[in-house]
Amino acid sequence: MRHVLLAMIAGLWLAGASLAVEPDEVLPDPAMEVRARALSSELRCMVCQNQSIDDSDAELARDLRVLVRERLQAGDSDGEVIDYIVSRYGEFVLLKPRFSLRNALLWGAPFVLLLCGGAVAAFAVRSRRRGATPPLSAEESAALDEILGR
Repeated sequence: MRHVLLAMIAGLWLAGASLAVEPDEVLPDPAMEVRARALSSELRCMVCQNQSIDDSDAELARDLRVLVRERLQAGDSDGEVIDYIVSRYGEFVLLKPRFSLRNALLWGAPFVLLLCGGAVAAFAVRSRRRGATPPLSAEESAALDEILGR
């Protein structure tokens, strides 16, 4: 009984991802449908933002799934389909952004700022040590005592 219950839960969990794709979207060619599903799993739903368009029930996600299938049927390669979608919606539509100089700067900026902050702190500590005031001479000490009335 326990195994049957676990199998049912696993089946429902695995079927959840396929519920978003509606029957009228499915391509007749199984190989092309597999390609469409693979591409749809790489594209972000612009409404949900943490789901792929393959998992999302949003209207925009449906429109994007249909667009992916139309481009595939038109003979576009996987790369051409992704490039087309990115050209229309920007890099944000990709769940895994491409490596570019802009992305490298975005990911590297915190480390650069941390290094710069460390360098500034080290320079400040170093300059304080160098600029330490020398002890008072005997004459200066006597003049200070006289001013303070000791």
